[in-house]
Amino acid sequence: ALGVYQLASLLMELDPSDEASRILCADALYQMGWVEEAHKMLSLALSRNPQRSPILARLALLQLKKGFMYDGNQLLKKVIKIGDTSCLLPIMDIFKDEDRKLMQTHCRSRALTILKNKRED
Repeated sequence: ALGVYQLASLLMELDPSDEASRILCADALYQMGWVEEAHKMLSLALSRNPQRSPILARLALLQLKKGFMYDGNQLLKKVIKIGDTSCLLPIMDIFKDEDRKLMQTHCRSRALTILKNKRED
């Protein structure tokens, strides 16, 4: 992860607007356990392009990891509204096991709640 971080940082120096390098850098920071730094990196990327599902999904995980369920839900809702949920499966490979389980459990419980509410309506 450290080597990936260093490479991504160099790529960002060459082209500060390169979103892929910024995401790669944030993923490396996350893998090294530097969650706050990863969050800042993703927030900056999101400010430049607020409709990017891969960024929103990563931020959702970080919010859930911090215990901010409402914020995580709002970010996941944005991903769904954008309609580009294809980013979720590859991102799950990046997440650590405990965080993957957190995201899966959270999404499953939210989905069940939504289905239950629809049945009641």
